[in-house]
Amino acid sequence: MLFQWMKNRRRRKLASEPFPSAWLEIIHSNCRHFATLDTGEQSRLLRDIRWFVAEKSIEVSIGLVLTDEMRVTVAAHASLLGLGFPEPPFDRLQSVILQPEVYVGTRIVRDKSGLELHSEDARIGETSRNGPVLLSWKDVVRQCRDSPDGRNVILHEFAHLLDMIDGDVDGIPPMDSEEEFRTWKDVTRNEYRRLVNQSNLGRRTLLDQYGATSEVEFFAVASETFFEQPFEMKVLHPRLYDVLKSFYKQDPARRWGVV
Repeated sequence: MLFQWMKNRRRRKLASEPFPSAWLEIIHSNCRHFATLDTGEQSRLLRDIRWFVAEKSIEVSIGLVLTDEMRVTVAAHASLLGLGFPEPPFDRLQSVILQPEVYVGTRIVRDKSGLELHSEDARIGETSRNGPVLLSWKDVVRQCRDSPDGRNVILHEFAHLLDMIDGDVDGIPPMDSEEEFRTWKDVTRNEYRRLVNQSNLGRRTLLDQYGATSEVEFFAVASETFFEQPFEMKVLHPRLYDVLKSFYKQDPARRWGVV
């Protein structure tokens, strides 16, 4: 209880302080979503960014020097993901580690006999329960600032964290009701199968075909597309858009002027 009181006290103090003008320039440059938010949403996002930067350990690997641009860019997109919730949803996260670029990670798969199979693959991001979240800074800059392409590794990895909140990593984040849960399962599983089929047939898809890997990855990929290409998703995947809108309690298509 004392810890919570101290945290709330610190947060109130941070929220009362002027937002750094240099940080605001970074947000305008690296988070194109900010300009689409209304005044109340912008104020809430700036508040949550302050809290995120103050409470999370953002670190860099060899080859990088930590800057405010790194800290604020990560905080802005993580906070955007949680903007519709009553409070920021990433309290349990302790740290974010930025890698210079694509890095090699080890994948461990257990077969039916119990044998563990290890393989190495190139990655631009990954996370585990409560973190740390690993991100390729080169890809963050490319996706968020230089050449947005509908992908966003920050949104992707933090969506995984939302999936993990209830303890199950299954592509189903915590739902508000049994009805919402049933609708979510019906829509997302049909959309997942659709993506798998299209991927197998070699067809072009709006959703990154990495989402056909599993229902876990499908949720993260769909979350990216929901925020980065909301108009296209609303047209091509209206039911998927609606369940994500209900979960995130946000309507990015409307923010971009699409009814």
